[in-house]
Amino acid sequence: MKKQIKFSAFLLLSVLFLSLLTACGGADKGTLVKEPYADRQFLLGTYVQVKIYDKGKKEVLKPAFELIKKYGREIDVNDAGGSEIDRVNQAAGVAPVKVDKDIYRLVKKAYAYSAESDGKFDLAIGPITQLWHIGFDDARKPTQQEIDEKLKLVDYQKVILNDEEQTVFLQEKGMELDLGAIAKGFITDEVANLLKKKGVTTAIVDLGGNVYVLGHSPRGDNKPWTVGIQDPNKARNTVVGYLPGVNQSFVTSGIYERYLKVDGKSYHHLMNPDTGYPFDNDIAGVTIVSDKSTDGDGLSTTIFALGLKDGMAFIEKQKGVEALFITKDNKIYETSGIKKTFDLEPDSGYTMAEEN
Repeated sequence: MKKQIKFSAFLLLSVLFLSLLTACGGADKGTLVKEPYADRQFLLGTYVQVKIYDKGKKEVLKPAFELIKKYGREIDVNDAGGSEIDRVNQAAGVAPVKVDKDIYRLVKKAYAYSAESDGKFDLAIGPITQLWHIGFDDARKPTQQEIDEKLKLVDYQKVILNDEEQTVFLQEKGMELDLGAIAKGFITDEVANLLKKKGVTTAIVDLGGNVYVLGHSPRGDNKPWTVGIQDPNKARNTVVGYLPGVNQSFVTSGIYERYLKVDGKSYHHLMNPDTGYPFDNDIAGVTIVSDKSTDGDGLSTTIFALGLKDGMAFIEKQKGVEALFITKDNKIYETSGIKKTFDLEPDSGYTMAEEN
């Protein structure tokens, strides 16, 4: 088995299933190019792609990828490079660590999701994700004793943030941050913001599944992009249906792409901070549609913790956020805001739930 790039902050809690198609419709053709300026690189443990359709904006690709690499270095918790998050984890139980202002914003956002979900999303899940290490060559099912010991260290309330000093302090030795459930979304948003500042109006940012569509589709008439929602049970680029999007993020989490199989039982990578085991409910995949990819990342993991019924109720309370749920019995559920916009692929093998 080929050794994977060690980048659990992106690999362990953010399996994403999205493919993107351009729909007919979009911005003024006179300001756009037929074939986009594009670059694709293997970063963050996945393939990252940026496509820009504005004429004369090819040079923006370089700073966009430099930004992705910068954040990658600062958040990585599996390399020996000594990232910002590594420094915080290594000082657990010893002293607060001052971090870069952008990394502090990311940690603070992750803390907010932890509090809002009452710990179902927990930024201090690191001891558990490192113990299982699903997605890496050394993945294994830990013993119950090992899990019980590591669970004692998973508690977001013991992450102390100091806004004035911009420091992060983990109160107990052995505690570890793992920002994998939110980091790719954060980077996606930062890249989208950079493109806008550089005058880009029409683009796609795809960080291995965290997809952000900027502006309208580039083919005229101010119509939206069309985003294909990946089938969580099949190979990449197999879609179950389509959703439109303009200046929106699409983030999908699922249980089948990365998992560990032991004695005939599969264990996926989305860990429950209460049990130390993967979440176990009726959801196979969930797609979050939101203005910010950071929100999509955080909410997708929170939804897996809540399950279908409570997850749908939770999303309905979120302003400007919608969700598409795919269950293990091949049914699709939509929140109210996308019921009239989701287009099911006829031969997908899935059916729309009669009652949401």
